Amino acid sequence: MRIAVIALGKIGLPLAVQFADQGHEVIGVDVNAAVVDSVNRGIEPFPGEAQLQEKLAALVPAGRIRATTDYADAVPGADAVVLVVPLFVNDVTAEPDFGWMDAATRSLAEHLTPGTLVSYETTLPVGTTRGRWRPLLEEVSGLTEGTDFHLVFSPERVLTGRVFADLRKYPKLVGGLSAEGTRRATEFYEQVLTFDERSDLPRPNGVWDMGTAEAAEMAKLAETTYRDVNIGLANQFAIYADTVGIDIYAVIDACNSQPFSHIHRPGIAVGGHCIPVYPRLYLSTDHDAEIVRTARALNASMPERVVAQAAGVLGDLNGLTAVVLGAAYRGGVKETAFSGVFPTVAALTERGAKVLVHDPLYSDDELTKLGFTPYDDGAPVDLAIVQADHAEYGELTAADFPGIRLIVDGRNTTTAQNWVGVPRLVIGAGGVS
Repeated sequence: MRIAVIALGKIGLPLAVQFADQGHEVIGVDVNAAVVDSVNRGIEPFPGEAQLQEKLAALVPAGRIRATTDYADAVPGADAVVLVVPLFVNDVTAEPDFGWMDAATRSLAEHLTPGTLVSYETTLPVGTTRGRWRPLLEEVSGLTEGTDFHLVFSPERVLTGRVFADLRKYPKLVGGLSAEGTRRATEFYEQVLTFDERSDLPRPNGVWDMGTAEAAEMAKLAETTYRDVNIGLANQFAIYADTVGIDIYAVIDACNSQPFSHIHRPGIAVGGHCIPVYPRLYLSTDHDAEIVRTARALNASMPERVVAQAAGVLGDLNGLTAVVLGAAYRGGVKETAFSGVFPTVAALTERGAKVLVHDPLYSDDELTKLGFTPYDDGAPVDLAIVQADHAEYGELTAADFPGIRLIVDGRNTTTAQNWVGVPRLVIGAGGVS
């Protein structure tokens, strides 16, 4: 098949490589000329994705995959077009911002030719595929969905860093606007993906027909919103546990020892492109979802709550030097999307602290470009707050931070014996130890 993949980001590029690796001709489209150039040289444009570099290095010289900034070079004559353009949420209104996706859809439609399958993999509010993309594609292209081309929604369900493994592990959900569109999409994904055997699933692993595009949209929103709500519940438990001197981690382990409890872990922040964003996409169409709204608000409040706890221990943060450990939104991933570092730094700064930031994945120049003042290893500080659970932070000791008066562990990743003699506050562990 000839396949076009629109947007070569941390999901789109591995997807394009996966399709090419299965023997198909793939042309990737991206607005970033530097990304296009990197791909065409067989060099991964971003680090950290397992197997991506070695696959690119083999597939590009073989002519299986190339990249372009020109839709006219990729879309006409394609058997399938897969779109993974980011969808943002307005910080003020919390409503979806379709700007980039609208522009990409128009460009796609301008070059769409009959017989093409169009699959959106970007997470969407329920009803978007049918109510927004179909009329826009038809209007611009002059073609009719269901007759001239077929449109489906098939959400990506992978995590950056392990995309190829996740593509094999999880069922591929497909929801079409017609039975024929769903059949075409099922046939397409069966040709470009392979699946691990899993005895734990209610039906064989593979491509799963969700019946409608709306059901497929809902499935992706539900699985990610569940995690945000679950983390919100864990954070609520942790807040209470700290007031009564209970170790919530021991409680959670006890609860999860039987099969009906699946409580997540509390933490200083919920970051990344997915968990803090998709509940708001869900809320954009279900305005009565108070549980979802409350959990999202609680999780968003955690950085401020943690800084307030630190201030409660030290009395006053004004004039103190604080280091936030971790710019990334989670350990081992070089990505700052919705990272807790931003509100944590803001809360410390508001209290008058001098704030420094450290992250083993980022250079000083990169931290500076993000708007932070880098921390020099071994420099004296009054307060350290663990924001990302990088493995390196589990080995830190009090000796690494001369003059430190308090370590606040927002991820339960530090080792207690390394901090003997220094007050240590772990979210949900029952108070200062």
